[in-house]
Amino acid sequence: MSTNKQFLNWFRNIALIEGISMVVLVTFSVLKRTTDYEWALLGVKYIGWAHGILFIAYVYLLWACADKYKWKFGRVVLFFVASLLPFAPFFVERKLRHEG
Repeated sequence: MSTNKQFLNWFRNIALIEGISMVVLVTFSVLKRTTDYEWALLGVKYIGWAHGILFIAYVYLLWACADKYKWKFGRVVLFFVASLLPFAPFFVERKLRHEG
């Protein structure tokens, strides 16, 4: 892996994992509210923690990539908004994969 693209690769991977964690968290959240499954409550708790950590990593790496690769403000805002929407981080990962 080239050190020039190291932050970009990390950001791309975190975007993918963060997107997966969001979908899993939403699924557990729906199950928690619609069923009596005890494991759904635990899923929300632990997946929620993991998703929170991944979200922080996503935002940190977004900031680091924006600084290192001199991304335009609009791109940074778009990628940040994508972190808040289910399935949108998958599009960020795909866009970065095609650029790399």
